[in-house]
Amino acid sequence: MAIYDTLGTTYGRTRQPDPRVAAQIHAALGAAADVINVGAGTGSYEPPQTVLAVEPSHVMLGQRPPGAAPAVCAVAERLPLRDNAADTVMALLTVHHWSDLEAGIAELRRVARRRVVVLTWDQQVFRERFWLVRDYLPQAAAFDDTRAVPADRLAALLGGARQVPVDVPHDCTDGFGAAFWRRPHAYLDPQVRAGISMLAQTGEDALAPGLATLTEDLVTGRWHDRYADLLALDSIDVGYRLLVADV
Repeated sequence: MAIYDTLGTTYGRTRQPDPRVAAQIHAALGAAADVINVGAGTGSYEPPQTVLAVEPSHVMLGQRPPGAAPAVCAVAERLPLRDNAADTVMALLTVHHWSDLEAGIAELRRVARRRVVVLTWDQQVFRERFWLVRDYLPQAAAFDDTRAVPADRLAALLGGARQVPVDVPHDCTDGFGAAFWRRPHAYLDPQVRAGISMLAQTGEDALAPGLATLTEDLVTGRWHDRYADLLALDSIDVGYRLLVADV
């Protein structure tokens, strides 16, 4: 996770919580009296009842806002917490970074008294539905193939979980991978790409040909002709999923 000491430098500017995504996450948390956020990053989507954030990157911890929940520098695979430490444990867009998925999920289940909530994505759906990786940046899709966790496997590790689709609003304020699906020019901004691990870790050299084609298609209007149907949509499902498991 030391990678986020580099990738995380722009998160405070490009990864602001979206209220509609937040509403779904908070609904999934249920009536938890206390919540622990694992892989917490800068603290996005933490509800008021968060009692502790766990994050391995000092750069990310340094971007947590004043008044945020207390935080500890640690990894999911070895949580410095007692058994049944909180009603609910959440882990948002983080499991694909863990070095030992099974150990990390076991730790979430150990620490949670009632529920575990994980936000992730279904890579097959993402590959098929998201125009950026399907048509312009297949190298990024190939990179994600190496780290994405199949939702069914994750649900099984959680001891059974219901899967809730998380649609991405067209004006999403949180700049994660597909946030700009209706704002294609955003992907030409190096700062935006720096805040999306899929793109930042694939590397600029590998992305350059696809970004050049995207630039040309935007200048000529070909992008707008090709994806005209998207411009009429308020939100889309490109595979983001909330997994909710009662323990």
